[in-house]
Amino acid sequence: MKDICDVAKVSRGGLYCHYESTRQIFQEIVDDMTVEQDHEIDLKIERNCSAVTILDEILSKYEKEMLDSQSSLSMAIYEYFSIGDITNENHMLYEQYLISANTWKKLIQYGIDRHEFNEVDISAVFDLIVFSYQGVRMYGKLMPVNKETPSGIIKVIRKILVKS
Repeated sequence: MKDICDVAKVSRGGLYCHYESTRQIFQEIVDDMTVEQDHEIDLKIERNCSAVTILDEILSKYEKEMLDSQSSLSMAIYEYFSIGDITNENHMLYEQYLISANTWKKLIQYGIDRHEFNEVDISAVFDLIVFSYQGVRMYGKLMPVNKETPSGIIKVIRKILVKS
């Protein structure tokens, strides 16, 4: 909760004036992150943007976020969803994982259909992206992460997906 209050620049009491529970706060944070990315990708696909351009924009954002461990709520989210009674209740984080997976699968399939991306195992590539990204965000709170780590991950993901 301290991380959320620090990032939001509000007191704990101020935070609870707007939310009924910690669960509601975390659910809204995770929902916002997921919905924002989904909407952004849908809009660009509707506009017939290049799949490579969409991918590059997202990966650039991910790279910056992986390097900015100070503004990451990943650890707080991980700690919250690690609580025993939360993990057994509706699997909220898993539901968000599935929503994010569908968004990424939509983008990757769009890129394949446009002949901009290689034919790949879409689920495996999504897992590589999400777990690499979240892993670096998490480790970045615990130890220094040099800029070559996210950069290397992004290059490999791009090499897997984008036709040369």
